[in-house]
Amino acid sequence: MTGGRTVGGETLPGAGGEDADAPDRVVCHVDMDCFYASCERLRHDDLAGEPVVVGMGYEPGESIGAVATASYEARAFGVESAMPISEALELLPRRADADPDDPDAPDPAETGRYLPVDLDFYEEVASEVKDVLRDCADTRREVSIDEAYLDATDRTAWTVAGGGDETDDDPADPPPSGAAGPADARTLAEGYARHVKGRIEREAGVPASVGVAPNMSAAKVASDADKPDGLVVVPPGSVAEFLAPLPTADVHGVGPVTERTLAELGIETAGDLAAADRDRLADELGERGPELSRRAAGDDDREVTPTGLPKSLSRESALPTTADGATKRETVSALAADVARRARERGCLYRTIGIKAVEPPFDVNTRAKSLPGPVDDPDLVEEVALDLLGEFDETPVRKLGVRVSKLDFAETDQATLGGFDAGDAEGGGSGRDRREEADGGDGGKLSDWVGGPPEHGAGDADDDPEGDEGRRRTGEGQASLGDWS
Repeated sequence: MTGGRTVGGETLPGAGGEDADAPDRVVCHVDMDCFYASCERLRHDDLAGEPVVVGMGYEPGESIGAVATASYEARAFGVESAMPISEALELLPRRADADPDDPDAPDPAETGRYLPVDLDFYEEVASEVKDVLRDCADTRREVSIDEAYLDATDRTAWTVAGGGDETDDDPADPPPSGAAGPADARTLAEGYARHVKGRIEREAGVPASVGVAPNMSAAKVASDADKPDGLVVVPPGSVAEFLAPLPTADVHGVGPVTERTLAELGIETAGDLAAADRDRLADELGERGPELSRRAAGDDDREVTPTGLPKSLSRESALPTTADGATKRETVSALAADVARRARERGCLYRTIGIKAVEPPFDVNTRAKSLPGPVDDPDLVEEVALDLLGEFDETPVRKLGVRVSKLDFAETDQATLGGFDAGDAEGGGSGRDRREEADGGDGGKLSDWVGGPPEHGAGDADDDPEGDEGRRRTGEGQASLGDWS
């Protein structure tokens, strides 16, 4: 191990730890703030600072549907995620219904903007966030469209910033932390998290809150502790102290039912839960009881693991808006080569090759061509991608992407390409208005560009529990419309 620094009475090693389960692991939980509302603000400047409600099953002017997410300004009026739109409207009337000249109409200052869910657009923004996370960490668990865990142990360390040798700085006078939360010194891990936050805001245009801690459950709690646009760093040795005063509902994995059960046992805080008799907890809650007690004590040895094999591989590149054919072809050729390289490194074949062309401001077009069988052929990826790009020769674009999908990780013989022209299927679309899907639905759906359809809802009891009911809490975050991974 490299040299370390003393923070909170514990020596914090630098990078180079050999055991992934050691206390010096650096885990970040990235949680997008009111993600759907943030996406809407990205394309509607007039929504800045306004109460915004995004509704599932909602149509403008109607009162049916449910709240998918509410901005913090809307939450101040009592609007919560998963609340019926009709109930939300009683708390926060529509801005369209306000009339300053009508004494019976709502006060404009006490109204909000209601918008229907546009999942295609949110997934487009999510893919930009995902590109940043992929570049910033090799080990990631993308839980949903708006949150992910990163294991950054191989990218940073708990070493105090500026340190690297015991003679560099006075351990008794470390540089102060710039983050909210229990960290009293600025560490390299904090700088890394700031870098991730800054890149997300610059490249995707939406804010994120980040929690940094030695384990997953503490990082999750930390990301919730200073919203919105927060950064909380919890170094090794301070996790239990950080968690102790929090209500049990804040412990990762405690849902409303478990919270009530714990309250009946006289357990109100994470500190109470950490100190509770674990045999008694096991009697009341089964094996989850002792596990929750360990998490409340800051003990969580779960590794950040990917959610499974990808359904597609893609690379995208943002451009200054251009209609120049040579620039577009050069970009697509480079993206095709990179995608094909990644597929070969992962040992997977692919059956479909596609492109994405985004016209300004956010008109997303996809085209795809299906092959008669799985292949590993970088030259073919470039050839097909450039052929599909031909449809956009005269079109100004702000982003281009190349994707291979219908991945096959099994050892199998590649199909010959003799029947390619006769057996291909083409598809694509323009925004949400027209979309012809290739090969039974592959290639035309934006969800394919962020890893495919959901495998589960907001999380399961072990991987991302927002409660023992396996759902998000109302009033925080947003209703889940599908996983990110």
